[in-house]
Amino acid sequence: MSQQFHHQNDTKVISSSLLDNASLLFCGRFWKFQRKESQFQAFVKKFLASRVFMIIMISTIISNAIVMILWTYPKSRLPLFRFFEASEFFFLAIYISEFIIKLYADPIGFWEDGYNLLDVVIFFIVFIPHIIPKIMGIYYPYINIAQGIQSLRILKIITYSRGMRTLITSVGQIASIVASVLILFFVLMYIFAILGFCLFGVSERADLDNWGNLALAFFTLFSLATVDGWTDLQEQLDARNFLLSRVFTIIFILLASFVFLSMFVGVMIIHTENSMKKFERELTLERHTILMEEKQAILKRQQEEVSQLMQTQKNVDYSFAELVENFKKTLQHTDPMVLDDFGTSLPFIDVYLSTLDNQDATISKRG
Repeated sequence: MSQQFHHQNDTKVISSSLLDNASLLFCGRFWKFQRKESQFQAFVKKFLASRVFMIIMISTIISNAIVMILWTYPKSRLPLFRFFEASEFFFLAIYISEFIIKLYADPIGFWEDGYNLLDVVIFFIVFIPHIIPKIMGIYYPYINIAQGIQSLRILKIITYSRGMRTLITSVGQIASIVASVLILFFVLMYIFAILGFCLFGVSERADLDNWGNLALAFFTLFSLATVDGWTDLQEQLDARNFLLSRVFTIIFILLASFVFLSMFVGVMIIHTENSMKKFERELTLERHTILMEEKQAILKRQQEEVSQLMQTQKNVDYSFAELVENFKKTLQHTDPMVLDDFGTSLPFIDVYLSTLDNQDATISKRG
């Protein structure tokens, strides 16, 4: 009985040790796999932020836009049908790859970026012309609308254009101000629409085509605000002998076109200019940061080279000056150097004063 008990204990110990070894092996392999995956994910993020990826995507978007332009010409649509079909699958493959790569690089942060959400919307729009015929049939009457909204693909270029993103951000920042201006403009049009309807739309000589109801009055006032064909509208009122028509037209054009529309344009220009200045400051700061990083790298390399020279001096019989001269022979004219405070260093002052002495000596000899 005791032998059987010891045998069971030994079996449990062996099985537990085997399980421990297996779990350790699995954990080790999983850790290595996770480390390799994190390294590959970092590489993908670096590739997404590179100029090469940006050039590839911008070239793809522009090429897609050019192909869509060619597709609108009836003479080229039938002869190049196979080309359009193959290019469509090519562009779809690139857009799908872009979506998968971005989602893999940052699965959580991808959904926090508004421009990535715009790409997702465009990504689904791209597939609408391919899904509708499968569901509704190829003779679906509204399939042309689905093909027409494919022009939204070019909006993907906003993601890769920092200048466009800056302009869109500036427009978003002044949305409240623009909304206030538009509301005031609507109030102005409402007042003049009611006034115009009462003056020119209800009398016996009424101009029913332009002032017959409030909707027509709004449309007519919009034409006056844009100063588009306002003389023709005024001639129609003059033909009906409306005495106050010219005063009405001039006052509305002055308020709507020269005040409200100019205010709207001015607000847009001022905020856009401020956004562009901010964008230029950010670019200057980035360039300065890059230069400082390069400077630190050069300084670090120079310090390492000096340390190597000093270490070499300890191991050989050469003096430090001889080692420096030998090191100078290995330098090339393209090697960068940091020259901060070079003009105030003692060696430079010594060389500069010696040069001045030589110039004075040369001038005195010629004299």
